[in-house]
Amino acid sequence: MPEPTAAFPRRTVHLDFHNGPLIPGIGADFDPATFAQPFVDAAVDSVTVFAKCHHGLLYYGTDRPERHPGLAPDLDLLAGQVEALHAAGIRAPIYLSVQVDEWAAREHPEWVALDDEQRMVKWGGSAYTAGWHVLDMSSPYADHLAEQVEEVVRRFAPVDGVFLDMCWDQPSSSRWAHDGMRRAGLRPADAEDRKRYARSNALAYMRRYRDLVEKALPDDAVQGVWFNSRPKTNLAQEHRLLRHVEVEGLPTGGWGYTYLPYVARFVRPLGLPTLSHTGRFHESWGDNGGFKPQAAMDYECSQILSLGLTNGVGDVLPPRGVPSPAAYQRIGHAFRHVRDCEPFLEGGTSVAEVALLVDPELGDAPGPSGTGAVRALQQLRQQFDVVPPASDLSAYRVVVVGESTAVTPEVRAGLEAFRAAGGAVVLVGAALRGTDGEPSLADLPVDLHGPSEHPVVFVHREGSWADGLAADVVLPVRPERATARAGARVLARVALPYVDRDWDTFSGHAYAPVGSVTDDVLVAVGDRVVAVAAPLFEAFAAHGHEQHRELLGEALDAVLPQPLVRAGGPRHLETTVVRTPSSTVVHLLSYVSSRETPKLDLVHDAFPLVGAEVSLRTDAAPSRVHLEPAGQDLDVTWADGRAHVSVTTTDGHAMVVFDD
Repeated sequence: MPEPTAAFPRRTVHLDFHNGPLIPGIGADFDPATFAQPFVDAAVDSVTVFAKCHHGLLYYGTDRPERHPGLAPDLDLLAGQVEALHAAGIRAPIYLSVQVDEWAAREHPEWVALDDEQRMVKWGGSAYTAGWHVLDMSSPYADHLAEQVEEVVRRFAPVDGVFLDMCWDQPSSSRWAHDGMRRAGLRPADAEDRKRYARSNALAYMRRYRDLVEKALPDDAVQGVWFNSRPKTNLAQEHRLLRHVEVEGLPTGGWGYTYLPYVARFVRPLGLPTLSHTGRFHESWGDNGGFKPQAAMDYECSQILSLGLTNGVGDVLPPRGVPSPAAYQRIGHAFRHVRDCEPFLEGGTSVAEVALLVDPELGDAPGPSGTGAVRALQQLRQQFDVVPPASDLSAYRVVVVGESTAVTPEVRAGLEAFRAAGGAVVLVGAALRGTDGEPSLADLPVDLHGPSEHPVVFVHREGSWADGLAADVVLPVRPERATARAGARVLARVALPYVDRDWDTFSGHAYAPVGSVTDDVLVAVGDRVVAVAAPLFEAFAAHGHEQHRELLGEALDAVLPQPLVRAGGPRHLETTVVRTPSSTVVHLLSYVSSRETPKLDLVHDAFPLVGAEVSLRTDAAPSRVHLEPAGQDLDVTWADGRAHVSVTTTDGHAMVVFDD
């Protein structure tokens, strides 16, 4: 039988297996002869299987008291799973829970993290609400877990990788945490110091467990240990501990459809092999009897592929040990499409010419500014990465700095150097000023005069908008007052309402109508720099006015007049670009989500593209252009450095391949 390949996995399943001690018959129907077949049929090449779940219970042959009481004494379930998967040529990384362990919390309640009132930290709060206790990694629990990790990697060496879950920075007010803080010169009574200690303590146990795992890896390992539940923006520092990255992001499970496009673009410039997993669940983890629509599964897996990551889907193994046929019907349909696409992407790297500069301390939740920026840039078909301020910017043509990114003296110096090398900068809202209160760049196209006294203004521009609308459009955020410098090109000015809305000066149901147009500038273009004197990303995130996105597009066009990709079609169309050794591939994703419940967006159908015009900036006419994986040749015209094609497809995901 084949051995699992050393290549980084492309189509993975994260096989959740959290079973409380009252669940009987654990693995009772497990059959090593048939266990792997659903994964083979679904084109899966790696399955993450469980040594230890959130209940703190173990699923392998061990004399430790934490072994699941419902597991037959003669059944080594994990060993059987690993052997069956390996026999089918499928990798089998091993999962252990870290800061969530109900066995340890019950047997050693003194190991549970304490909040600042010295109450146990527990999901749900009350002792009488179902939920996980959170363990204190400065307590002896860290040694308890080290013993489990060491036993697992020794028992299963060489391992295909280890997935350690629930690894966030957890402050605690326990005696162990207090002692650790004092040794580190930190003050336990200071909330910020408790956070600092939680971060340093997490990094310490990560290094400890990484060293245990590294000893059990094969010489050609492509995966090592992954510490889940940590902000991916921490990877700017933490990637040195890792061989690979895994991005958990279930759009229907609370992450939403903006999360992955943001995080993936932050992770991929790091250069580490990265996989991302969605879930087969209608909603989130533990939704054992919920199955998302097939179109949603197809979209999410295709989006992962288009963002330059390899694929994963979260599933749950029923307690008796037999995979759900329905789940692999869904997963297989999506994975077979991904498998058919992969040959056209072999050796490829994602291409970006715009860098969105963000503050890593925001974590994986980009906030209104990041959300608005990602949505706007996607809808404008821009090819972009999300990068921290200390990044090397030399590979990009434009840097965009949003409202929530602080322009420190170091960031200012980096932006000045980038412009001196020929790059362009777009500054939005508060990013126009540095942390010292001075303009972020010396030669802005505007002079700044402080925040406007008006909380709601209007966008005024000459002529009509792209759809023919000729009107001033509301901008329900407070701008910075700015006037144009000599030579600046003004794209939009500020118009004011008759009166500001207050208790004694209101008019009508909402803000008052336009009263006057001012000389204050909203957007101005100078020499490779654009000043946007309002938090326009935040406004777009909160209100979604298409004119705000259009104005941002005009600002980018001013400094990037020949973007890598132009594409017509519906506004929801997502485009990403991959460069391979012999071709340039443009992904087209056409799916629309709808709001089904107050908090749940679902995708039900692919949205056809009919005669969608796509053009790619190229140095020479391509030798062939074809639509894949359909295998359809496309007519192409090449003029003025752009290759133009027209695409019609009923598939939600297709790739336009421009061969050199």
